Amino acid sequence: MSESPFTEFAESLAAKLRNPLPGEAAHLRMVSQSRLRLTVKPNDRTRKSAVLVLFYPHQEEIYFPLILRPAYDGVHAGQMAFPGGRYERSDESLVRTALREAQEEIGLRLTDVQVLGVLTELFIPPSNFFVLPVVASMPYRPEFFPDPREVEKVFEVRLQEITDKSIIGESEIQVRGVTIQAPHYMVQNYKIWGATAMMISELLTVIES
Repeated sequence: MSESPFTEFAESLAAKLRNPLPGEAAHLRMVSQSRLRLTVKPNDRTRKSAVLVLFYPHQEEIYFPLILRPAYDGVHAGQMAFPGGRYERSDESLVRTALREAQEEIGLRLTDVQVLGVLTELFIPPSNFFVLPVVASMPYRPEFFPDPREVEKVFEVRLQEITDKSIIGESEIQVRGVTIQAPHYMVQNYKIWGATAMMISELLTVIES
């Protein structure tokens, strides 16, 4: 019996993630001017974190979830992001961090999640974190049970939607009272920018390779 298109996609992506990653070259396509001006470098207080990029099939298309962070007094308030968070000592690896955080933030059941690989670790100067994007798949559409303290809304994004070059733009974005110029993906009337956009840029470069 032939494999489903989704299974073929997941297996192909897993194989591509084993090749050398495009890393910074892909990140730079979606980097903001403010980040380029920042002089903050990783230091002994830099912490580790991970996010989960989860692909799944639905209505014969491929999707992945993004979350909208609630408004709060923090550097990532109100931003679109992949589910994820900081590494805890109880985590045996950053892959476990990504899975645990997705379970906590969006209620993801981990039973049928298969890790395909990882993207390039990315330094986040405003919060002094290294973040590892972990790429995974599951063979069906998950149910989402978002934690309202950490997630305002879950967005289900079609892969075809994010690969459309016409959604890429650049604009002024307000961040904690400061205006910055940043490239973004416009998805479902929300701008995806910053580290998440940089991760998506690398992800799409890998998928299209």
